[in-house]
Amino acid sequence: MNHIQPEQELSHLGEKTNYEYQYNPNLLETFTNRHLDVDYFVKFNCPEFTSLCPITGQPDFATIYISYIPDQKLVESKSLKLYLFSYRNHGDFHENCIVTIMKDLIKEMDPKYIEVWGKFLPRGGISIDPYVNYGKPNTKWETFANKRLEQHDITLEKVDNR
Repeated sequence: MNHIQPEQELSHLGEKTNYEYQYNPNLLETFTNRHLDVDYFVKFNCPEFTSLCPITGQPDFATIYISYIPDQKLVESKSLKLYLFSYRNHGDFHENCIVTIMKDLIKEMDPKYIEVWGKFLPRGGISIDPYVNYGKPNTKWETFANKRLEQHDITLEKVDNR
């Protein structure tokens, strides 16, 4: 995992894309936040996430939503895409994928706040939508994360796209 200084080249951006087919957190790259004086959300919508069921080997498809408030670093989007693609042949339960994605991003960026929400397509007549969040300990973001988790999914969602 690499922290990129503004004057350095991003290793994935602009190069021919080489996809990895096994989970690899080392694909994540970051760059410096140039707006430390402002708190802001960055949101990624990843509608083509795939992984494998660890028991049956059947593919699981999801949209992954990643939102975070950066501190010193931001994740570079192409490296995030390659990282998420590395789950393609990775066998794990939906919940574990979502929590691992969040933990890997925390390790790489150390954001003020982050949340990851997976909206998996149904298999066997049931869909699973795991959600996890984190706020930096001993800051207002820890309180924010707790409140947001308490309020998460408090209203029923109309599921008409799956």
